[in-house]
Amino acid sequence: MGRISKNLSLDFTLVDDFSNLSDEEQTLVRKAEEAQTLSYAPYSKFRVGAAAMLDKGIVMYGSNKENASFPAGICAERNLLNTISDTHPTAIILAMAVIASPMEFELSDVLAPCGICRQVLCETEKVQGSSIKMIFKYSAISYVVIDGCENLLPFHFYLSELKR
Repeated sequence: MGRISKNLSLDFTLVDDFSNLSDEEQTLVRKAEEAQTLSYAPYSKFRVGAAAMLDKGIVMYGSNKENASFPAGICAERNLLNTISDTHPTAIILAMAVIASPMEFELSDVLAPCGICRQVLCETEKVQGSSIKMIFKYSAISYVVIDGCENLLPFHFYLSELKR
C-alpha cells in the first residue's frame, strides 16, 4: 500500500474579548481564575485553575497542587474531574474553562492541558456520552473555545482498545 499522508485539523473559535464570551463562559472563566488563586505551585510557580459547568447548573472548580516528590502533584483539570466524579458521579460536564497565572513569566500562546489531562478529558467525554466545551485563555484579553476534548487529542484511546 505504500505511504499515505493525512492531515489533521483543529476547529476552534477565537473570542477576541472577555465581553464576547457567553454568560456561561464568563462565569466559568471567573471561577477558573478564582480557582487558580488556590493553587499550590511553589516549585513551578505556574498556578492553574479549572472550572466546570455541570448539567444541573452547578459550577465546580479545582486548582493544581504540587509536591516536592515529583510527579506526585496533580493538574487542575484532573483535580477538578476527580472531585466531580466523587461528589456528583452521575453529572454531565457541559463545559470547562482552564486559566493559568504564571508567577515568573508570561504566556505567549494558548494554555492547553498536558497530555495526561487530554487523555483523561477524552475518556470523561466517552464515559458521559457527550462532548465537553473547553475554554482556554489565549492572551490578556482573548480566549480559545473548542467544542469537544477529542479535538485536543486526535489519537486518544479507550479501554475497549486495550482489551485482547
